[in-house]
Amino acid sequence: MDQIKQHFEEEAQQFDHIIQQLIPYYDEMLRALISAIPFEADSPIQVLDLGCGTGTLAQHILQAFPRAHITCLDFSEQMIGMAQVKLADVDRVSYQVQDFRDYAPANGYHAIVSSLALHHLITDEEKQAFYQKVHQGLLPGGCFYNADVVLGASQHLQSAYIQRWKAFMNRQIAQDEIENIWLRKYAEEDRPAQLVEQLDWLSTISYTSVDVLWKYYNFAVYGGVKSRDS
Repeated sequence: MDQIKQHFEEEAQQFDHIIQQLIPYYDEMLRALISAIPFEADSPIQVLDLGCGTGTLAQHILQAFPRAHITCLDFSEQMIGMAQVKLADVDRVSYQVQDFRDYAPANGYHAIVSSLALHHLITDEEKQAFYQKVHQGLLPGGCFYNADVVLGASQHLQSAYIQRWKAFMNRQIAQDEIENIWLRKYAEEDRPAQLVEQLDWLSTISYTSVDVLWKYYNFAVYGGVKSRDS
């Protein structure tokens, strides 16, 4: 995680531009996540953004829910600083410099969200335990949605996914940079899990309405809702 943090600190200033080059249809991905938050637009919901980066997801949520209060959490001071600049005109945002793995569900949230962060949890067991912790942090009727990189259900599908991802990146990035920088970082730092397995974990933890909201090969938006009876 120290190596990942160092990379994010170095890349914070260029992060938004890099994301558009690396992540297929990133804005569409975020819109899909926001569309699933099950509250009226004028609701004063409490939202936690885990691994907030430069605040892009938080910005989109505040546009859709203008009375929301968002807590932006990230382990990179540089990322938090960029988020503070991006959201400077909004006073309904709190900032917390913290590794999301250390998040403790002390407060109840109407929505807990994340974008391109939770795949850094190393093992399947760690991911499952984290999803359980997120469930504990939700209010009854609250939701958890994650926009992230995932694995294909077979090696054949995974290989096909990677080829499609490379083709997307190659529209704006040289092949040498894709192979020697971005795919190398992916292999060294990212630990995605199969999407179908993660849906099973969420259901086992007692999330309801578990669903895939959006998918483009190895990128997906998925999650569920905490029962009002919980």
